[in-house]
Amino acid sequence: MKRVVTLCWKFVLLTFAALWLGAAPAHAWWSGDWAMRKRITVDTGPVGAATSYPLSDVAVLVRLHDGNFPFSACKPDGSDLRFIAADDKTPLTFHLEKFDSLLNEAFVWVKLPEIKGGAQTTFWLYYGNPGSAVARVDNVKGTYVPDTVLVYHFAERGQPAADASGNNNNAGNAGTTAEGAMIGGGLRLDGKTAVTIPASPSLAWSEGASLTWMAWVKATAAEQRMVLVRRGAGADSFLIGSDSGAPFVEVTRAGEVQRTPTGTPAQLPLGSWHHLAVTVSGGTITLYVDGESYGTVKATLPALEGPFTLGGAALKGESAFLGEIDEMQITKDARLAAHLGFVAGQQGGAKAGRVLLIGDEEQPTSWLNFLKTGYLGVIIGSLTFDGWVVIGVLGIMFVISWGVMIGKALYLGRVSRGNDLFLQEWRHVATDLSVLDNEDADTAKSLGGRVDTKAQQLMHAAPLYRVYHIGVGEIRHRLAADRSLRVLSARSIQAIRASLDGGLVRETHRLSSQMVLLTIAISGGPFLGLLGTVVGVMITFAAVAAAGEVNVNAIAPGIAAALAATVAGLAVAIPALFGYNYLLTRIKGTQSDLHVFIDEFVAKMAEFYSETAEASRALTRAPVGPSEPNVVNRK
Repeated sequence: MKRVVTLCWKFVLLTFAALWLGAAPAHAWWSGDWAMRKRITVDTGPVGAATSYPLSDVAVLVRLHDGNFPFSACKPDGSDLRFIAADDKTPLTFHLEKFDSLLNEAFVWVKLPEIKGGAQTTFWLYYGNPGSAVARVDNVKGTYVPDTVLVYHFAERGQPAADASGNNNNAGNAGTTAEGAMIGGGLRLDGKTAVTIPASPSLAWSEGASLTWMAWVKATAAEQRMVLVRRGAGADSFLIGSDSGAPFVEVTRAGEVQRTPTGTPAQLPLGSWHHLAVTVSGGTITLYVDGESYGTVKATLPALEGPFTLGGAALKGESAFLGEIDEMQITKDARLAAHLGFVAGQQGGAKAGRVLLIGDEEQPTSWLNFLKTGYLGVIIGSLTFDGWVVIGVLGIMFVISWGVMIGKALYLGRVSRGNDLFLQEWRHVATDLSVLDNEDADTAKSLGGRVDTKAQQLMHAAPLYRVYHIGVGEIRHRLAADRSLRVLSARSIQAIRASLDGGLVRETHRLSSQMVLLTIAISGGPFLGLLGTVVGVMITFAAVAAAGEVNVNAIAPGIAAALAATVAGLAVAIPALFGYNYLLTRIKGTQSDLHVFIDEFVAKMAEFYSETAEASRALTRAPVGPSEPNVVNRK
């Protein structure tokens, strides 16, 4: 039995290994724990961002919605999202600005170490890992380069804007939230509430320092000298605003005011989003609108260490900016025009859908993937300890039952082949049983020399051959005293019949051995499964009672996992039932052959070893002359 079970285990493992390797994906797959992925392509070619300059360490915005991402296949909080480089090995740094599985909307910022110029750069989005140990791996600070000193997503609701750069340059007060801004939530500047950004060492500007400021802005009014961003006042200050709908940058240094000229168009359309960016480097201040240079002035930054204000007018003749702002960043370096153009085109506008492309869903080609995805993955992930215990016991029963079925089927196959070979040769011996009492024991074993050693080895597994040996042994034992007289009494024939029946019983036991294990699997499997289901349901409802609330989404996985025990029990019982009936039919057929053979053997033996048959053989053997009367006639 142990050998059969061991062989069965090896067979199962080798089968699984062969199928796994045979169905291995032709392309790499980062981790088998993640069931699905999508290829994301960043296109800087003529159709996409149309920039031939390579970029590095860019935070790319990945917009997910129900048109390009299956939120139902992901964890509700997006904790199983992973972004992997094109080599399918290197994890990329990212963070979630928003992940709403109810509204099917998400904004994810992914840091790409390199973006090719005038070509396509690809990376992978992995998702679909229902494991309970999977946690969010957001790295907000790591998403941006070290020179980034402030990043506001304005995703907070009724709270001051939080700095995503990791420098803790959080806003000093909460502004008015603008729902449905350019990228998620934004800040509404209503002219009444100004947002203050406190001073900090990381926000301090030395004289002549480099700078990049960028944000998405939507103006709802076109008044004169509307202040969007201000730092400082009097002799040294920095200001970004709009004048009659035209954006500008103004720097006051030692009382000298320098301002960028009005570009083209002279007035930006109201009520629409535009990407504004300001760079300061090498004595030049440049204002960009939607990635294009809008105005340039020769000036340098004054030394400033005070707070910033958003949407506040502090001087006479100024008014507060009216509109909305989103995704504001400040860095201590001057970003290249190619970088600003890429950001403006990738984050919004008409080109956004062509710059970043999200491909179709892919799954590992391995057929074992179904164990980790979809409903089955949820069920496995929801199994409790008791469920695993029951399923583990049922798994052992499954292996044992299949081991019995496979071993017994192979054994019955050898029995059938041996019986067929024996019966084929027995038909020749049955016409003359003289080989049974031959002085040479090997003659009887080889059925009169008709069966060679190889065939005898095959027939050793045949019950008919073993019962035949019993009969031959009994006959030879009773005729050993006088082989010249081949006569068996009725009592001897009855005794030989009893020995043959004993051999029949032993062969029947051998044929039926281990079949009880299949009956245990048939009857015990469903009951064990039912036990696991009942205990699992009890635990699920106890957890609901302890929580004090009914949540269908929380109950359903537990119930489904509990029912998995019943399914496992049936998976053990059903194959065992079919196998048991099939094997039982073959065993009964072999038993019938034994009964028929014993009856035939006894009948042939009684006929061949009777006194009449012996007298007939003696008459055939003895010489008959005219002076000596025939022995039979004398009798």
